[in-house]
Amino acid sequence: MQNFDKESVKSKGIYLLPNLFTTAGLFSGFYAVIASMNGHFESAAIAVFIAMLCDGLDGRVARMTNTQSEFGAEYDSMADMVSFGVAPALIAYNWGLAELGKIGWLAAFIYCAGAALRLARFNTQVGVADKRYFQGLASPAAAALIAGSIWFGDQSGVVGAEVSWLVALVTIISGLLMVSNFRYNSFKDFNWRGKVNFIVILIVVGVFVFVSIEPALILCSIFYLYALSGPVITIYRIRKLKRVTMSGDISKTRDEDKEDKKSKEE
Repeated sequence: MQNFDKESVKSKGIYLLPNLFTTAGLFSGFYAVIASMNGHFESAAIAVFIAMLCDGLDGRVARMTNTQSEFGAEYDSMADMVSFGVAPALIAYNWGLAELGKIGWLAAFIYCAGAALRLARFNTQVGVADKRYFQGLASPAAAALIAGSIWFGDQSGVVGAEVSWLVALVTIISGLLMVSNFRYNSFKDFNWRGKVNFIVILIVVGVFVFVSIEPALILCSIFYLYALSGPVITIYRIRKLKRVTMSGDISKTRDEDKEDKKSKEE
């Protein structure tokens, strides 16, 4: 009986390491909201990117250390909603959307609702969807789109109130891309445990150096290109599928014509 109690208590325990990264990401998202309320928009944007880093690490650490759990998955989803749903929406609202009144907070809500729906859809498709692709823009990438834009704008001396309509457009589009059916590369098929050439390490170091030259501009540009890649990849795949279908139909009609000719000759 005592052994059973010990096992039940042990099963209810929480793995520390992966949930530590999740908590750090949650803290970064919460700090981003507080910083934006105090007018520190650059710090708020950087905090969102730190939350992204923590979000990328917690799942991989859990898989590498074999510490996955249902609690960790649910906790990660809740933290993502704060860091990549609520935080970017409030940062955008505090920076430029407040000047638009109802339209401003509606634009922020569209983004927030899009993030919630995106996370809910992702959770229901775990183990079913193709891991190589995301259906819709991932919430961390959408958050980086908004945070990078505000970081670059604030660093360049742009006043959010002067570009409020542009901020609203970016916020709404980011929210809609999350619930779209566009396919985005997830980069999950990359083997992080495998060995690589020394040149690859030098390239990684070079990338970090390149980003550090102008982090706001470079990160903002990277995520804008990533956001555009979804529609481009999806449209390309649809056109390719149409070509294959059309070529298949043409070959079928040719085969049918040949059969008709043979039957007539006979």
